[in-house]
Amino acid sequence: MSAPLVVLAGYLVRYPLGGYAWQALHFLAGLRALGCDVFFYEDSAYYAAAYVPGAEIMQAGDYDHGVRVAAAFFAAHGFADAWGFWDAGADRWYGAGAAPTRAALAQADVFVNVGGVNRVPRVRRPRALAVYVDLDPGYTQLRLAAGDRGLAAMIADHDAHFTLGENLGTPVCPIPTGGVRWRPLRQPVLPELWEPLAIDPAAAFTTVGKWDSAGRDVTFAGETFAWRKRTEWLRFLDLPRTTGERFRIAMDVADHPDDLARLVAAGWEVVDPLAVSSDPEAYRAFVRGSRGEFTVAKDVNVRLRSGWFSDRSACYLAAGRPVVNQDTGFDVHLPVGEGLFAFRTPDDARAAFAAIAADPLRHCRAARALAVEYFAPERVLGPLLDLVR
Repeated sequence: MSAPLVVLAGYLVRYPLGGYAWQALHFLAGLRALGCDVFFYEDSAYYAAAYVPGAEIMQAGDYDHGVRVAAAFFAAHGFADAWGFWDAGADRWYGAGAAPTRAALAQADVFVNVGGVNRVPRVRRPRALAVYVDLDPGYTQLRLAAGDRGLAAMIADHDAHFTLGENLGTPVCPIPTGGVRWRPLRQPVLPELWEPLAIDPAAAFTTVGKWDSAGRDVTFAGETFAWRKRTEWLRFLDLPRTTGERFRIAMDVADHPDDLARLVAAGWEVVDPLAVSSDPEAYRAFVRGSRGEFTVAKDVNVRLRSGWFSDRSACYLAAGRPVVNQDTGFDVHLPVGEGLFAFRTPDDARAAFAAIAADPLRHCRAARALAVEYFAPERVLGPLLDLVR
């Protein structure tokens, strides 16, 4: 039996940042490790805006920077001929080119649509089992419940549906499933891409992300749920003072001067997120050089206990860096207390940092072991491939 061909539709040329690059690579390398032929696909037919360094707003049609980043990154990791981008507006093809990219779609056994940022009609992927991967648990389902017809049509255009919200459809999570069978999926991580560095006791606990996402709050059962991390961060302002630890966040807080002043006054170090994220290798170095990760989660995932766990946090674990992450219910599926901590209150977080400080090597080793066991491709991608075996 020949190896199945999996086309992964993702988001990199249009938004060439470290997190998206590693997310795509982990899926591609993980599926290849499981015996699949793989191909990365992206186009601008549905969403044309692209990030361009130095530009104040996203720009449609300017993909040169993203193409260069994608080409260099995929080539560096053994996928030089296994990706294609179609600039639909200009009808230009990059990467493998028009004919190989069209052939990959036409011959694919599985089409994996990560996050729905590419909408490829079935006529272009006629043989493939279409799999949707929900990266925004809670937000996706509550938009469906609110009657978002465009999203509903896109979801319906897939044969199977997976979500990073591992608690969806279980008694601990009240998020409505809308009649969709949301199968749990965890981001695959290849530990060999994140070899741990020696522990630097002077290093900071870090994270990377977006400070605020105005306009994306959702309502459910008469309550409003924030789709932003800002509101949660402000609950934990005192951690530098009360723990004695260093905290450095690579987030766009500079766009919110009042918030930046509050963070700096409380002892937080704030750095430009693009300086960390615009180069995938710089992103990896930032993670590997940290003491560990401290991060909060979005209100919708915290209060509704979706079970969401960040693919970024999985990279910290793989790099042998302990993670202190706000509780979203992920402790139903992942062991906590060594290398990984779930907190609800500032006291919980302080206890986690005290435990790490008391035996840092133990917690670094536990973090790495957890990544190896719980994020291995054969464990997390097996259920997806079972659909076509």
